[in-house]
Amino acid sequence: MASDLEEAVSVFVQHRRRLFGIAYRVLGSAVEAEDVVQEVWLRWQKTDRSAVVSPVAFLSSATTRLAINVAQSARVRRETYIGPWLPEPIDTSSDPEVGAQRAEALEMAVLLVLEKLSPTERAAYVLREAFEYTYPEIAEILRLSLVNVRKIVSRARKHLSDEQREKVDTAEHRRFLNAFVAAAQTGNVASLEALLTPDAVSLSDGNGMRACARIPVLGRARVAKLAVYRRLWPDVEVRLVDANGRTGAMIHRDGEPVASLHIAASKEGIHQVMWVFNPSKIAAFIASRSRFSTAPGPASDGV
Repeated sequence: MASDLEEAVSVFVQHRRRLFGIAYRVLGSAVEAEDVVQEVWLRWQKTDRSAVVSPVAFLSSATTRLAINVAQSARVRRETYIGPWLPEPIDTSSDPEVGAQRAEALEMAVLLVLEKLSPTERAAYVLREAFEYTYPEIAEILRLSLVNVRKIVSRARKHLSDEQREKVDTAEHRRFLNAFVAAAQTGNVASLEALLTPDAVSLSDGNGMRACARIPVLGRARVAKLAVYRRLWPDVEVRLVDANGRTGAMIHRDGEPVASLHIAASKEGIHQVMWVFNPSKIAAFIASRSRFSTAPGPASDGV
């Protein structure tokens, strides 16, 4: 019995990064993704593992289906969210791809676009583009026909292509972010406007927090004016972080993180500014730094 459990733990730990990566991309929430992974572990413990031909296929299927179920209920809950909802950022300094073959469908702006797809469409796209599952494998996981899966992935690709702009490289992205922070801290509205595209949008996730914009702010001038908000910048320390495969900024006051800043930029400039003020999402980002720092050991009810 002990040997069997040890083997179950070993197999699960081997694939845990992948499972979290699938769930996180489908849900846009590290906390919800961890809950899904935990539930998959409980199911893995109770499963007749001698009958499982492919552990990774079993675990991936269970994770995807659970994540879809959670995403369907999360969509209803988010209808009552106050103001813009943004994905929960995660620290990717130790795992730039978060368990995937490629760091696809991981950036904040892409996750936000994925939210516009149905949970099943999101899952099909994630499995194909980030984890390179074959179409027959995805069809089996989602219990759909092969033809249907191909159509779903094609539609999802087109949707993302229509909504996304050509991205700048990592160095240019960091340059844009540094320049934006420097201009915002010094109240230099003109410099901010020079960095932004004419149709720039600013989204602030605070779930009803005071002094947090509850609607998207549109246009270069308005976004720049919002960024220099005088109550945000006094007596703060800005630290660059590796968030969702890109450089972000964590704003600290009195040693405590109070907000995180993320941007999306093309060669024309910054076209999307994302502010996360929600304390629970900031706490989740800090917690994500130690997600895989130690390998979990066997336990009766969790890993």
